[in-house]
Amino acid sequence: MPLVIKTAAKSDARMKTEATLVAPTSLTAIRPFVSDLGEYERWMPLVHKATTAGPGAWDVELRAKLGPFARSKRLRMERTTDSPQLIVFERREKDGREHAPWRMTCVLIESREEITLRVELFYGGALWTGGLLEKVLVDHIESGRENLMALVARSGR
Repeated sequence: MPLVIKTAAKSDARMKTEATLVAPTSLTAIRPFVSDLGEYERWMPLVHKATTAGPGAWDVELRAKLGPFARSKRLRMERTTDSPQLIVFERREKDGREHAPWRMTCVLIESREEITLRVELFYGGALWTGGLLEKVLVDHIESGRENLMALVARSGR
């Protein structure tokens, strides 16, 4: 199962991370675990907690450890696109204040007996950027890939 991860941080404090997973499974087997942020805490270590905040919305707590230190971030995310092969989640807070953008785009491409899952995470703020946090993110993505594939296999879908 090849995994390709690209990260690009720019001096203007924007971060874009892309990961691609090719897996021997079907769209119907993997999509429920990707389209519902409530499922992410079961397989993505970066997602500490995700609770429903309304139809197509979740309160998400991200947590990353760096040695003895930890950073966490709470976001309200909404699914803004939900088609069979394209799912987009975007930060949509309800407090009336302006916040740094977060956007996660998931593209699912089905071919023969495998799925290509392409995920792009964009963050437009300054708190979660920098070389060390990017390394933690890459580690979480690698663990998440293994956890997701095990979860899909156990589901029997």
